[in-house]
Amino acid sequence: MQRDVGSFPLPPGLKVKLIGSGFQTAEDLSGVRATELSKELGISREEALEVLQIVRRENSAEESQRSIVLPSVRKYTALELLEQEQAQGSIITFCSALDEILGGGVPIAKIMEICGAPGVGKTQLSIQLVVDAQIPECFGGLDGESVYIDTEGSFIVDRVVDVARAAVHHCHLIAESGQDEAQRKAMQTFSVSGILSHIYYFRCHGYVELLAQAHLLADFLAEHRKVVLINQMTTRFGQGRSSLVPALGESWGHAATIRLILHWEGKLRFASLYKSPSQKEATVPYQITSLGFRDVQSSDPTSTSSVNGNNPRKRPRTEDQEGQ
Repeated sequence: MQRDVGSFPLPPGLKVKLIGSGFQTAEDLSGVRATELSKELGISREEALEVLQIVRRENSAEESQRSIVLPSVRKYTALELLEQEQAQGSIITFCSALDEILGGGVPIAKIMEICGAPGVGKTQLSIQLVVDAQIPECFGGLDGESVYIDTEGSFIVDRVVDVARAAVHHCHLIAESGQDEAQRKAMQTFSVSGILSHIYYFRCHGYVELLAQAHLLADFLAEHRKVVLINQMTTRFGQGRSSLVPALGESWGHAATIRLILHWEGKLRFASLYKSPSQKEATVPYQITSLGFRDVQSSDPTSTSSVNGNNPRKRPRTEDQEGQ
């Protein structure tokens, strides 16, 4: 198998240009001259020559040392899979009702799809998740890092700062109210600037850039298996009526492990869990505040609890339910 271009020690910008121009493997660059590559990528002849030299040198060294080794197939028992599942953490959303129906938060090692109409809170939830993924383990977090691939230009840094500041303040209150030394030590490094420095942002302006970026993220995702996908809603017309359905269609619906649909009912926002391998379907209310994604507080002044998730309202139909 030919080595991928993205795996060579080249500057990220050159990797994106190579993949965007159709050079996927070292074989694609064989026989290409420096002048041709220079024109194709829009770089200097010296840069093109250096790229070819690095690719050919690395590929040649790898082929000379390569030996045929058949990888052994790792077998798992059902008990081992259960233990792995229980050992993996979740990313909390700071909306306890939503975390509850998800089984403790957004699970890792699974693909979760968030669908919803414009303005319902998809971007707000995704910003909340890239911040919350970095909460220290002593607070029940993952102490991880985040990658945000933006195809719409909707990533607002000022909003990320607000959500990060609220998360830091929340953990600070917990550390101050308890006697856990690990939590107090963690607060020495858990800061807004630390959170921002561990969110890696990529702005893709077209499908070529998006495909190139997805290709380069393969190695990262192999070690950081936390994927959240945002999907818009579209209107489907049929049989004299219309309905809102996820925009990417029925075939895409099988790719995600979990599907969460955010929708409006009047002036209230609701999150509906439609697809999950372990959790039952449920609908809960939520709200977007200055602090981020949060529970809806009860309008009853005598009650201090948030609205529960047993909402009997009818949920929007998905394409999985069309025709039933």
